[in-house]
Amino acid sequence: MTKKKDIEFLRVTHLRGPNIWTYRPVIEAWLDIGELENYPSNKLPGFYERLIAFLPGLVEHRCGVGERGGFLERLRDGTYAGHILEHVVLELQNLAGMRTGFGKTRQTAEGSGIYKMAFRTRQEQVGRAALAAGKDLLMAAIDDKPYDLAATVAKLTSMVESLCLGPSTGSIVDAATDRKIPHIRLTDGNLVQLGHGSRQRRIWTAETDNTSAIAEGIASDKDMTKDMLKSVGVPVPEGTLVKSADDAWEEAQDIGLPVAIKPYDGNHGRGVSLNLVSEADVRAAYDIAVARGGSKSVIVEKFIVGNEHRLLVVGRRMVAASMGESLWVTGDGKSTVQALVDSQINTDPRRGTTEEFPLNIVQPRESEEVLLDLKRQGLTPDSVPESGRKVLIQLNGNVANDVTDLVHPAVAEMAALAARTIGLDIAGIDLVAADISRPLEEQGGAIIEVNASPGLLAHLKPAAGGVARPVGHAICDQLFAEDDDGRIPIVGVAGSRQNALIARLIGWLLQMSGRYVGTATEQGVFLNGRNVARGPLTEWESGERLLLNKNVEAAVFANSGRMILSEGFSYDKCMVGVVTDAAGHEDLGEFYINSPEQMFGVLRTQVDVVLPEGAAVLNASDAQVAEMAELCDGDVIFYGTDEHVPAIDSHRQDGGRAVFLRDGGFVMAAGRDELAVLPPSCLPASEEDRKEAVLAAIGAGWAMGLSPDLIGAALRTFEWNTKKN
Repeated sequence: MTKKKDIEFLRVTHLRGPNIWTYRPVIEAWLDIGELENYPSNKLPGFYERLIAFLPGLVEHRCGVGERGGFLERLRDGTYAGHILEHVVLELQNLAGMRTGFGKTRQTAEGSGIYKMAFRTRQEQVGRAALAAGKDLLMAAIDDKPYDLAATVAKLTSMVESLCLGPSTGSIVDAATDRKIPHIRLTDGNLVQLGHGSRQRRIWTAETDNTSAIAEGIASDKDMTKDMLKSVGVPVPEGTLVKSADDAWEEAQDIGLPVAIKPYDGNHGRGVSLNLVSEADVRAAYDIAVARGGSKSVIVEKFIVGNEHRLLVVGRRMVAASMGESLWVTGDGKSTVQALVDSQINTDPRRGTTEEFPLNIVQPRESEEVLLDLKRQGLTPDSVPESGRKVLIQLNGNVANDVTDLVHPAVAEMAALAARTIGLDIAGIDLVAADISRPLEEQGGAIIEVNASPGLLAHLKPAAGGVARPVGHAICDQLFAEDDDGRIPIVGVAGSRQNALIARLIGWLLQMSGRYVGTATEQGVFLNGRNVARGPLTEWESGERLLLNKNVEAAVFANSGRMILSEGFSYDKCMVGVVTDAAGHEDLGEFYINSPEQMFGVLRTQVDVVLPEGAAVLNASDAQVAEMAELCDGDVIFYGTDEHVPAIDSHRQDGGRAVFLRDGGFVMAAGRDELAVLPPSCLPASEEDRKEAVLAAIGAGWAMGLSPDLIGAALRTFEWNTKKN
């Protein structure tokens, strides 16, 4: 064990689902703080001041005091290194742009110096890195040594940007969370499942499982897009397809200057050159379009005078709109164009290189379009414009100024028509108009492009002129009806008393009700009763696999205390939670679970995750399990072999439901009314020692809305395994 003023990590675990700490994934660290057990914060001279100098944001941590500055109060009064580390790690994650607030630290035994500390993290690798960095920072404050906080935050920020969901996907996931729709990240990128099993939907940034590949293909073919839009009366610029620079100049003259040139199969404005008036410009723009589009086919079209706009269409309606503006710099007679761009444009705090910024950094040397615009003005990035000269850097860029409230209804309807015509469920409609508050036909405006998978950041973080638009909610509402939470019925069974058998029984009841059922137990994974290979998967991973399966209409999980402590649940919430007993702490000493009271804290987690519209099914013969009833947000059904145990008796007096034995039959009672008695034949004579398991299964089936007749028929047809569970 550590014998000096230091912190040693004994174990670091990512609990990926609901756990003994909270409903969300956390990192749990077991700490040995060694001699620091004798040095709370108020006994370390100068420590308070040094830590606050490193992390002034700690003043916002409320801690157990419940108000701003609460944690600082704890620091002044004296608190221990494990608790301090918890707050340091949370603050480092916040500084890196990954907002988190939950943390708890508990000593394993009085005077041991061993602590369990848990903190919320949205990404495991970031959380682990923040934990390691937090220890180093804390020890630097304790030992009065320097610490490079800026370098740490920069490293963590880079990890957040590369490993966490992007802002567009994140906005949809956040909207789903607001609606209590569960989500599962399917890759390290932005592919996310919303909902479970057969009720699931998938998103990939601003694409969904409804986004048509045919529609995407049409949208990337600009000539076909224009023809289709024109055929339904959507105004588009006059233009044609060419395959050489000579043809481009010839068509430009026929159409009438100025013109715009764009790739035939590009999108998002890449390779587009505007307001071209000379042969040299047209030929140069043709080359740019070929290079960006990867094809010799290029579109030449009439340049539409006005501002560029991006309208976001979700389903059948426009939900947000942004407007672009031209970028200019003003010469001072001393600075190059590049230097002017850096000082007058790139200093805007809204500009950056990551998805978190609504505007991009402008890099003239790396943009052929900007280089062409400069060339047309007789300049290069290294030119020094005379004092007072205005230099155009980008025409109609920066489509990030919110104008949603200004869009004329006819323009909004035209954009929605364009998206429907192409066949996209979510589309970014690019149009040019002098005044977005007037119909396009009145001003010669036109739709110039339809984009699949449009970026959402401009609407989430508008650069100017408006508020953030709830586009994530619009997409989520398009995927799920108002009363649809994307959930399938889930039953969790926790305890050590025949829980695998109970899970299989419940799975059979649900299967007999007509559902395709997945069941996960220590004995294996079952799909509609068929045992499928688990392979190298852990219990948690096996359970999640059921939730990913589009065939699964209901799922049942047997959860051991060991799984709850080492991985957490595979699901976030359940319709029914069964707890069979509160025994078994003797087998969990390695987790510092050494008493029945601690075991209660582990198994109550199954009750904590029951949905308000669901029910806990509890073994009334176990006094500790019976106490869990008051923790349930939903209904409670007690079961037991003895109808006269206090928990069942008082519960029935209050009108509650219970399942119990009488004369060998299984009684289903609501209050004092006995609704049904299932005969002893529901359990074969050779399986007499499994009566409790049958009672628990009946209670769960009842909680799921199954009729007594169906429950009885299912029990009589269950294939009993002579191996005891």
